[in-house]
Amino acid sequence: MPRLDLRKLILGLALLSLVLGLGSALYSAHRVQEDLLIRNTLEANRTYAAKLADTADTFIATIERRLAYASRSLAELMGEPAALQAQARRLQQDTNSFNAVVIVDARGVVQASYPDSLALNGEQLRSEGDGQSLQRREPFVSAPYRSARGRLVVSLSQPIVDGQGRYRGYVAGAIYLQEPNILQNILGLHYYQDGSYLYVVEGQHRLIIYHPELERIGEMVLGNPAIEAVIAGQTGSMRMVNSKGVDMLAGYAPLRRTGWGVVAQRPVHATLTELDLLLRSTVLRTLPLLLASMLIVWALTRVICRPLWQLARQARHMDGMGTAYAAIEKLPAWYFEAFELKRSLLAGLSVLDNKIDRLNRDALTDPLTGLHNRRGMDAALDTWLEDGRGFAIVALDIDHFKHVNDVFGHDVGDSVLREMGALMREHARPTDLLCRPGGEEFSIFMPGTSAAGAREAAERLRRAIADHAFAVAGTVTVSLGVAELEAGDHDLERALKRADRALYQAKKDGRNRTMVAEPG
Repeated sequence: MPRLDLRKLILGLALLSLVLGLGSALYSAHRVQEDLLIRNTLEANRTYAAKLADTADTFIATIERRLAYASRSLAELMGEPAALQAQARRLQQDTNSFNAVVIVDARGVVQASYPDSLALNGEQLRSEGDGQSLQRREPFVSAPYRSARGRLVVSLSQPIVDGQGRYRGYVAGAIYLQEPNILQNILGLHYYQDGSYLYVVEGQHRLIIYHPELERIGEMVLGNPAIEAVIAGQTGSMRMVNSKGVDMLAGYAPLRRTGWGVVAQRPVHATLTELDLLLRSTVLRTLPLLLASMLIVWALTRVICRPLWQLARQARHMDGMGTAYAAIEKLPAWYFEAFELKRSLLAGLSVLDNKIDRLNRDALTDPLTGLHNRRGMDAALDTWLEDGRGFAIVALDIDHFKHVNDVFGHDVGDSVLREMGALMREHARPTDLLCRPGGEEFSIFMPGTSAAGAREAAERLRRAIADHAFAVAGTVTVSLGVAELEAGDHDLERALKRADRALYQAKKDGRNRTMVAEPG
């Protein structure tokens, strides 16, 4: 079947690398610019929010000082309604900071109010904000509350204290949150066509100023991480998803005097729109250069691959070869690269052959003890059975090995197993097959040995193990079961079971002993 030649493969790889390289460069540049834009926008929003928060703090401090100044002159006018009314009018008109001004006596009765349309004079105020002003008797900025006329109001109040230090009431400036007001001029008129806007929230998670949707003023907003952070007094920025599921870049800063927070935010898509347009323009301008580069790569590939292509055509006429080594050895290597490649392959094949031999040995050997594992045991016994050899079987199990592991740990248990393997090799004949099928179980297969001879050898091994001082574990004993498989008998499974039964009997009779299976 037709195959791609090296020239086409290299050409395809070169073109793919070119396209991937250009794509990666554009993607990386886009990501870097995107991260930079997001960081800059977050920092700009944070700075903007902090600046507006400082401005609002300064404004509130200013109008608090004006109220404080006015309160000092009002103490002497309490009980003079006309004079108080004139002061309320002057305070509201001169400062242009409040939608309304009220002067209230110590009983909570309005003595003067302006504008006159309020018609509050003589009324007992019972709203939440008015009650807090009476109770606190100190400069106070209220949380948003419903006034006597049903408006959503924030009130800034100052106590009125006469020369003898007696509390005479308070003067308060009211800001109507759902109507045009001075705070809205400072903080609320910041909405742009790209979706950026700014809002203010007070300490109970209630929106105070929210320009895009004025009807949301007074709404409680929960679960917004920027609001939670700014209410906690933090200044910073974050990427977040707002209550309408829009991915936003928010900066926030608190108003220290009131416990409010300013949050300025811009949609992520608005921040990245110009970057996306720039990326599309860059791709369009890069396409001609990409096509020219592809043509150059195609021409260079033909020049570079032509010698190898000629060599490949000659290789197609070679006869079949017996082994890979011989086939590679016969390949022509008339230039440096081919010669070095050929020599490396031949050396690699030799190393690989040696590694395969070693892997075959490792596959048949237990790595911990160096004895045959179950696979090695089965392979050796299959050979013995095919030859019709008779042999004795010694099944060995370490007494209370679980106790060794539990008391001293598995590292000491592994050390006991290694020492056990060494003792078995020390007391075995060169012709014996020593195995560790698994765990603390060992097997010894003794060719040309009767059950009686195997029992003597097993007893020697048992005594040697009992007398041996194992590292850390100290004294360790073993139980052994002996059985015999006569020459020509191929029922290995039955002989192994007889040895196991003898081993179990040795354990049952008290361990640290050798039992010989009954003939059968």
